[in-house]
Amino acid sequence: MQLLNGRVNLFPYLLALVALTAAEVLTVYLQLMAGIICHGILLVVFVVQAALAPDQAQRNLFTVLCLAPLIRILSLSMPLAPIPQIYWYLLIYGPLLAATVIVMLNTGLRPRDVGLISKGWPLQVVLGIAIGLGLGVSEYLILRPVPLVSSFTLPGVLATSVILILTTGFVEEIIFRGVMQTLSDRVMGLWSVLYVSLIFAVLHLGHYSMLDVAFVFLVALLFTAMVKKSGSLLGVTLAHGIANSMLYCVMPFILP
Repeated sequence: MQLLNGRVNLFPYLLALVALTAAEVLTVYLQLMAGIICHGILLVVFVVQAALAPDQAQRNLFTVLCLAPLIRILSLSMPLAPIPQIYWYLLIYGPLLAATVIVMLNTGLRPRDVGLISKGWPLQVVLGIAIGLGLGVSEYLILRPVPLVSSFTLPGVLATSVILILTTGFVEEIIFRGVMQTLSDRVMGLWSVLYVSLIFAVLHLGHYSMLDVAFVFLVALLFTAMVKKSGSLLGVTLAHGIANSMLYCVMPFILP
């Protein structure tokens, strides 16, 4: 996997991105079960690549890439139909968080390495709330989804928002801006920002909107810049969770 001049050959990682994109397109637009099978195959391939990669940094990167197909497998294969939709997030993201912790342990990452610090927390909180509100309104104008709550009441919105901040906010941010970004930085350098942001965007194809995929890609770049500047996941966790809260709990009642 090494080039003759000692630089890392990025082709296997680009191929992984293309394969992940193809699996998502198959899942979303063509045949659901075939797509899940493809994601399962990708998971196995990434595990094998993690075992065969020539150095530790590249082994670690393929290890964390396993989380991408795992996200889709868990979100589509768990028997969630009898359960209220908001609780799906807890049942899906709980195992994903456990898998992320396992990746951190296997790759030697400490909590500080992935942004689990409270440095500059007052500014992080203010920025997270402000950016989250703006992003939530913007994405609602693109997608206009049905709400996750049946009525616009304070207890219902708050409870759902807490779940979204803990799941789509915290878990997705520790996966993408925390673990995956950190490990890809060590292999790809500056290219890792585009790489991880593209993976994050591709996993939003399920919204059936290429405009939203482009929007999510730009948001991923913004979140990455925020984490690299602050060293903390706090701001982006709040921004991500609040944006989804606005998208699914608030804006459908304000701009139906």
